[in-house]
Amino acid sequence: MEIKSVELTISAVRQSQYPDDNKPEFLLVGRSNVGKSSFINSIIERKNYARISSKPGKTQTLNFYNVNNDFYLVDVPGYGFANVSKERQQKFGLMIEEYIVNRDNLKRVFMLIDFRHKPTNDDLLMYNFLKYHNLDVTVIATKVDKIGRTSRDKQESLIRETLNLLENDNLILFSSSTKLGKKDVGNTIYNIVYNKEE
Repeated sequence: MEIKSVELTISAVRQSQYPDDNKPEFLLVGRSNVGKSSFINSIIERKNYARISSKPGKTQTLNFYNVNNDFYLVDVPGYGFANVSKERQQKFGLMIEEYIVNRDNLKRVFMLIDFRHKPTNDDLLMYNFLKYHNLDVTVIATKVDKIGRTSRDKQESLIRETLNLLENDNLILFSSSTKLGKKDVGNTIYNIVYNKEE
């Protein structure tokens, strides 16, 4: 998939602010320090387009990245970061839920988890929440380059078992450093956007 243009079109906090041009959308969810900004920058082939913060929990809006004027990557606030107040976490949760429940344009969720660790309770809650709403989920295991090749099969099995991945939910091993998995993510988006796969 060739990336010709990228624009951060809208940073929204409510439904009335979402784009109204009916393009397919791909939601990105994950813990605050899982590497969502690095993932976005890798997929859109821009070095620092999505700002990588030294302080996890910086994203506080739903950010709609218009790619090729064909689809949106939608980045939302990360979850599970202790330094964000309970009240703000709840606000983020409601903001994300409003989007998920009401957005017909949403074609797939990319749920990012840290490959180095067993999925957390927060990861499990998010995954089950997405499945409760019957959404197609692709789990993206980030930072794979940090784990030796001989340990990767074991770690992948741990993730699959912990999340109890369903048959139609695929797992992509990803590294923004080595570009592992980038093509798989691109193919997933391409098939949905350009082949009109539902």
